Amino acid sequence: MRKRLFAILSLLLVVSVVLAGCGPKAAKVKIGALVPLTGPLAEFGEGFRKAGDLAAKQLGEAGFPVEIKYADTETSAIPGVEAARMLVDVEGVQVLIGAAASGVSIPIAESVSIPGEIPQISNASTSPLISVLPADEGKDFLFRTCPSDALQGVVLGALAADQGYKTAAVLWVNNAYGEGLMEQFTESFEFRGGKVVASVPHAEDPAPTYVSELKKVTEGSPDVMLALSYPGHATVYLKEFLEAGYGETTDLIFCDGTKSIEMPKALGAENLAGFVGTAPGTVAGISLDRFTADYEAEYVELEPLPFSTNFYDAVIVAALAAAACDAKGMDITPVCIRDMLREVGNPPGETITAGVDSIKNALKLLKDGKAINYEGAAGSVDFDSSGNVVTPIEVWKFIEAEPYIETVLTVSEIPEK
Repeated sequence: MRKRLFAILSLLLVVSVVLAGCGPKAAKVKIGALVPLTGPLAEFGEGFRKAGDLAAKQLGEAGFPVEIKYADTETSAIPGVEAARMLVDVEGVQVLIGAAASGVSIPIAESVSIPGEIPQISNASTSPLISVLPADEGKDFLFRTCPSDALQGVVLGALAADQGYKTAAVLWVNNAYGEGLMEQFTESFEFRGGKVVASVPHAEDPAPTYVSELKKVTEGSPDVMLALSYPGHATVYLKEFLEAGYGETTDLIFCDGTKSIEMPKALGAENLAGFVGTAPGTVAGISLDRFTADYEAEYVELEPLPFSTNFYDAVIVAALAAAACDAKGMDITPVCIRDMLREVGNPPGETITAGVDSIKNALKLLKDGKAINYEGAAGSVDFDSSGNVVTPIEVWKFIEAEPYIETVLTVSEIPEK
């Protein structure tokens, strides 16, 4: 009886071991993703989640499983900080991706990631203030896979001047993103002989009406008004702009924050058709082609919205940094991931692109002690000393119901100021 019982227990042990081996592999790293699922940037959040899920799926298929824990920032500083604290303190993530809005990323960095020594990689925070954040000086925990608005603002100002506008007004969201882009646009536009005749901020929280702000910003009938906000704000005030007849004397120009699919549907595509804007662009090439093909195979369609490619790149480069720690026999700690980000994202090294096959090759190279250089779907992920990258800037135009890319300026084509 004892022999039979021992045999049964041994068999059960073998079966459990086999079943465990057949199940999903434990995640090598846990990633916290701060996405705007609600609030004025909610239109972008689902695309970020899809890009993150695609990256996680490909990493798992390549042999380096990761776990992504998502949290909603609500496109607001206080909920964003609370979400980051939950991801770090409760979920125990080793790296943070996000947030989207600069006005959310900065307080998260100051309150959570920098003091907690957790690397933070934003995919969409473009404020120039991020490059000189005092809290991160000498600590190096804040990175981004999108360019600074020091680049986009120059192109935006040049675009307005090239369109023949002599006077401009700016209606901008009162946070680090809005202020930084407004200032760079003003400098660039006025350098080219234009004049910003009104600069009017509005609250970061969406409001039911913007009548008073519109009255101030359109006083004097400027040639063009820059809608420097998020879709949740701009959909409201552009409806009031059109209903009040301001569009009879003043054109519109847009930025990455107002590159929206939903706004033309809400406002009437014919009311926005022909107006242009700018956004961080992507480099045409193998990496973008592979990402696009894989995204469309997974989700049918790649929405023409900014920063999903940047989110994918942030997840991939964070995971490759963790893989570099593992390959060197080091514990995958937040500090080790931070220290390896430039090692896997910057030259020299064999070029790695989006897609399972290239990621699998990257993991093999790292195990063999060889250098890699990840070239992302959005462009190079070459982090400078401030954690910044430089990518192209696109010029896009509203047509029918969606924005589309008209021109992409390479880094060498971006004016100096």
